[in-house]
Amino acid sequence: MEFQQRLSRRTLRFAIGTALCLATSFALDLPIPVVAPVFAVFLLATQNRPMSFKTGVAFALVVALTTGTGLLLVPVLRYYPAAGVLLIGLALFLAFRYGLRGGNNLVATFLVAGLTMISAAGTADFQLAMTVVGALVKGLLLAVLMLALTHWLFPEPMNARPEPAARNAQGDPASRIALRAALVVMPAWLLAMSDPAGYMPIIMKSVSLGRQSCGTTARGAARELLGSTLTGGLLAIAFWFSLRFFVHLWMFFLWMLLFGLLVGRKLYRISPTRYSPGFWLNSLVTMIILLGQSVEDSAAGKDVYRAFAVRMGLFVAVTVYACLMLQIFEYRRRVQ
Repeated sequence: MEFQQRLSRRTLRFAIGTALCLATSFALDLPIPVVAPVFAVFLLATQNRPMSFKTGVAFALVVALTTGTGLLLVPVLRYYPAAGVLLIGLALFLAFRYGLRGGNNLVATFLVAGLTMISAAGTADFQLAMTVVGALVKGLLLAVLMLALTHWLFPEPMNARPEPAARNAQGDPASRIALRAALVVMPAWLLAMSDPAGYMPIIMKSVSLGRQSCGTTARGAARELLGSTLTGGLLAIAFWFSLRFFVHLWMFFLWMLLFGLLVGRKLYRISPTRYSPGFWLNSLVTMIILLGQSVEDSAAGKDVYRAFAVRMGLFVAVTVYACLMLQIFEYRRRVQ
């Protein structure tokens, strides 16, 4: 009974924190408003305690390292593109391997997102790169604030045991998985170099796929990766048509709260399914990215349905490529 109450409390924290972050991000008109709720989803799903001082300092250092490295690599990408691409690939590999070898997965995710988004934006326009830097910093700060707020509203019981640490991949397996994840992210980043503003959601999706591929086997790749992408698309469609009944910021918050509760129940196994928690986590991330971009398209007067179809097609293409990459690495491992 106590364990069930703890899961229910975590579901409430997850749903309310995500909904508040999404509504606040759009209400404040933050640059790239989907960044904050995406970070909030990862934070709320993985942190069952308020962020410690050590973790806060680590995140501050990551912000400085990511923004500094991303901006420093912009001149290299402009004047020495081949060397720049290799450096970005190496940085992605090291970031994923850091997470696999026992490092903070949130730090690794933020490093990957920052390196790809800032460097891609900087090659087109330095001002756009500064906008991305602002979006990442503000988004992370808002997500951390919502984490603290939801833990204050729904604290963990004092006698609750901490979650067991995830088993770390060491040596060659960690390097192989990190290389695979880096190769999953690279094509979307290269595509975004041609139009960073238009393809920024593709980078965010590829970062999510890279993170998800670290814990997915080749046998379940199609179900986990492609299934979560399609489920996220269906959730985004359902959310969009639900929102059309009454378009208001409070309804945006309330619908997000409802969808967050539905996904949270499956994420925390209150309503068990045959799909893993990672499946539902990445389904919600995909929904937020697609939905946020559709809201921005509508505000800009664009054809929302055509833009959604194109974006969904790109999401599926990136996901199919990720599944193929997992199969190739699995085949090479068996041959060796």
